[in-house]
Amino acid sequence: MNWIDISILVKTGTPEWPGDTPFDCRWAWSMAEGASVNVSCISGSPHVGTHADAPLHVRDGAPASHDLPLEAFSGRAWVVDVSHFAGPLSLAQLNLPDEPITRLLLRTGQSIASGAFPAAWPALSAETATTLTKRGLLLLGVDAPSVDDRESKTLAVHHALFSGGAQILENLDLRAIKQGPHELQALPMRLFGLDAAPVRALLRPVS
Repeated sequence: MNWIDISILVKTGTPEWPGDTPFDCRWAWSMAEGASVNVSCISGSPHVGTHADAPLHVRDGAPASHDLPLEAFSGRAWVVDVSHFAGPLSLAQLNLPDEPITRLLLRTGQSIASGAFPAAWPALSAETATTLTKRGLLLLGVDAPSVDDRESKTLAVHHALFSGGAQILENLDLRAIKQGPHELQALPMRLFGLDAAPVRALLRPVS
C-alpha cells in the first residue's frame, strides 16, 4: 500500500493557536532581483501545522525537542474515530481491540486542515490517558490542535502522557484515514531546545 501524507500543509495563513506566532515566509535572496539563487526564510511557532510536543512545552527544565525518542514516532498505530463523541473520552468509548496499543491516533473531525481553527474537539480524560500509558502506550496523536480540550488551563492530558512516558502528536490530517491498524512514520525534526518540533507524518494501512 502507498503511504498517505497525514501532515498539514504549512503555508502563510495556516491556522495557528489563537495568540501564537503565525507561520511566515519571505525571500532572503531572489533571482528576480539579481541574486544567483533563490533562498527563502521562514518564521513562526513550531506548533503551526503537524508537530510533536516536547515535555518542555508544559514543564520547565523538562526534555526539549532534540530529546524526543524516535522509536515512539515510528511503528504500528491504531486509528480510532471519536468524532461522534464529546470529551472527556473514557476508555470504553475508544472501543480498542484486545491487543497491545502502543500508538493511538484519534480522528476527532476537528482539524485545522479545514482551513479554520476549530471551536472545540473531543479529548481523552486524564484518567484514560494514564490508563493507556500503564498499558504500554508510547504515542498519542490527534487531528485536533491539542490532546487537551481547547479551554484547558491545566493541560492534564499532556501531563498524564508525559508522566507515563508517552509522546504527543498534534494537528494531523486524518480526513482520508479509516479506523483500524496502520503503519506510522512521523519523525520530529532535530531542532535544539524547543518546546515542539515540526513533523512530516505518513500512514499506510496494515492487516
